[in-house]
Amino acid sequence: MDSLSSISEELAEIDGQISDIFRALSNGFQKLEKIKDTNRQSRQLEELTEKMRECKRLIKDFDREVKDIERRNRPDINRMLNEKKQSMIRELNSYVALKKQYASTLGNKQRVDLFDGPAGGEGFGQENALLASSMTNQQLIDTGNQMMDETDRAIERSKQVVEQTIGVGAETAAALKAQTEQMSRIVNELDSIHFSIKKASKLVKEIGRQVATDRCIMAFLFLIVLGVIAIIIVKIVDPKNKDIRDIPGLAPPALSRKLLWNTN
Repeated sequence: MDSLSSISEELAEIDGQISDIFRALSNGFQKLEKIKDTNRQSRQLEELTEKMRECKRLIKDFDREVKDIERRNRPDINRMLNEKKQSMIRELNSYVALKKQYASTLGNKQRVDLFDGPAGGEGFGQENALLASSMTNQQLIDTGNQMMDETDRAIERSKQVVEQTIGVGAETAAALKAQTEQMSRIVNELDSIHFSIKKASKLVKEIGRQVATDRCIMAFLFLIVLGVIAIIIVKIVDPKNKDIRDIPGLAPPALSRKLLWNTN
């Protein structure tokens, strides 16, 4: 932290924010292990995901600042900053992998078993057995054929539903992919705008300090000019005033010297 402060205050500030997020992620995942309720686990996981997004944005800001100052740094300093950035990326990726692991575990817990049949199936089987015992062979054959036809129609309807579902799923996946790419571009643009605003704010502060310094210099020069003008006015009004030294160019003319032969 101190070494980064000597290189750039902006880098030191971003590094401190990233370190705070990493500590919050570590504590958050430790807390997640102790939570038993799946709903609370989901909410905790969403909060940790949001922190990871913020950390990713800060790492991008860190990378931009490094590229912005790398021309005036020594090669060893640039190498150290790049290694620092890679270390941040590796630590963030470890938390992303941990988040995927917890998300997969939660998904398995919340999966609904779709193969459970309705209660009372055994009663329907006994009733069908009683009806079959009172039928003739031809009736049994006709009933079997009818049931097979109904089963075939049900299978065809299921195939159509599956095909429609696959089509809808493909369209949804394509739309989600397009929206994800659009959101990624928007996030990158927002990150760039945020970084530009920071740089502009820093530049405005520097300009403000320079303007304040220029104003102080102008005020000092103005006071000097007023003093000179006041001395000139006093010398004009009272040229015999001995309290004010003569200003070069405004001193009274020297007495003309008489030549030696004129005196004689």
